[in-house]
Amino acid sequence: MPQPQLAAWRNAVFAAFFTVGMGFASWLARVPHVRDSLGASTGEMGLLLLGISIGSISGLLVASHVVHAFGTRRVVGIGLVATALGLAIAGYAAEAGLAWLLVVGFIVGGSLTGITDVAMNITGAANERALGRSIMPIFHAFFSLGTVAGAGLGGLFELLGIGLDVQALVVLVATAVIAVLVHRHLPEDQVEEHEEPVTLAERLRVWKDPRTLLLGLMVLGMALTEGSANDWLALVMVDGHGFTKEGGAFMLALFLTSMTGGRLLGVWLLDRFGRVPVLRATAVIAAVGLLLVIVAEHPALVVGGVMLWGFGASLGFPVGMSAAADEPRLAAARVGTVSAIGYVAFLAGPPLLGLLGESFGIRNALLAVLAFVLLSLVTAHVARERGTAVKEASA
Repeated sequence: MPQPQLAAWRNAVFAAFFTVGMGFASWLARVPHVRDSLGASTGEMGLLLLGISIGSISGLLVASHVVHAFGTRRVVGIGLVATALGLAIAGYAAEAGLAWLLVVGFIVGGSLTGITDVAMNITGAANERALGRSIMPIFHAFFSLGTVAGAGLGGLFELLGIGLDVQALVVLVATAVIAVLVHRHLPEDQVEEHEEPVTLAERLRVWKDPRTLLLGLMVLGMALTEGSANDWLALVMVDGHGFTKEGGAFMLALFLTSMTGGRLLGVWLLDRFGRVPVLRATAVIAAVGLLLVIVAEHPALVVGGVMLWGFGASLGFPVGMSAAADEPRLAAARVGTVSAIGYVAFLAGPPLLGLLGESFGIRNALLAVLAFVLLSLVTAHVARERGTAVKEASA
């Protein structure tokens, strides 16, 4: 493929990752606002946020089949708009006080996000192989840039006193415009021409592969590390450390900024030291950051903890996706499987932390996240480059 087409393809993937991150972070930055609008407790908020996870898991379980049926280009283009539509429904429901409709919106948005996420990672891995260098962390950095922009947008709308329904509608319109541009520049398919089509039996068989399952556990730990901040950091800052609602939203933006920096730096770190040492180091950094957020009282230490937490959580998911896509032919099935296991964190995380927060305080509930960081630390070895990994392909 000519370099200009590769560049346009790469930029389209950047835009897709950015847009998904922006949509969800703009919503999650308003969680304290939603809590007050609905009059919900911490535990009830955990159950409401569970709707996103239920939808995401459902989408991930069928994602490889959907991608094989319709192709990554179509799935990404339609999925971006459908995800934003689900969040717009949830935004309207939050302002109208309709908890059941909010959950419906979350399930719709979450399920389409799960499918779109797999398609984006497959096309990103294919672009990575075509370029002959490791750039997956940069794709995920654009997701993080989107979450920074989204959290900032949510904080701005909170300051202006604008409802979540209007905010979500603005995001939906912007997403639709971006989706049209993304669809135009993605190639039709990322399956190598000389390879036989993957059968349903082969796609199901990856669930028995030990490396795939261990990769899923590694991603599970880091997904909870990242996702717990997305869901709960604003509320932890408000209820656990006495920040204002606006301060909670902007602390989430700080976490996401630090995560973005980790992902941008991650390409150099991975090329210099390899996947496994980098994953182990970032897991330790995430653990230190979490401990500071849990135990520190001085605001400066809390801010430092948020930054370390964000940096430490930055590479687990993108590196897990690259490792799952090492074999191009089964990339869709393996990425879908690893993502589905990882997203169990998003399924169990909100209610788990909500219930623990009710019983032991929201800060102490983060000790459960720390345990999962250690899970990622001990399973990091399975991400070692092998077979058709990008580094080996470019050697």
